[in-house]
Amino acid sequence: MDDKININLIMAGVSYPLTIGRDQEEMVREAAKRVDIRVNSYRKFYKDLPNEVILGMAAFQFALEALRQEARNDATPYTDKIKELTEVLENYFRGQE
Repeated sequence: MDDKININLIMAGVSYPLTIGRDQEEMVREAAKRVDIRVNSYRKFYKDLPNEVILGMAAFQFALEALRQEARNDATPYTDKIKELTEVLENYFRGQE
């Protein structure tokens, strides 16, 4: 069974035909909707800017949000602390033998 579908997204007034997995359709459509909302909100405030600039501003905003989310989800400090505590415990139990 072919679980790929063809869809057509419209963002910033431009049509984008895509072939995607059927299970990705909802997420892909929601992403396109968010891009369109962001672009249209920038257009309201910056009416004289060309589309390329507005798209760049929207892309920058999404990238900044993604980086902020990655920073919040960074588990490195926790894994480093767990490694440190594991070493302390291992050293302690080695001394007990």
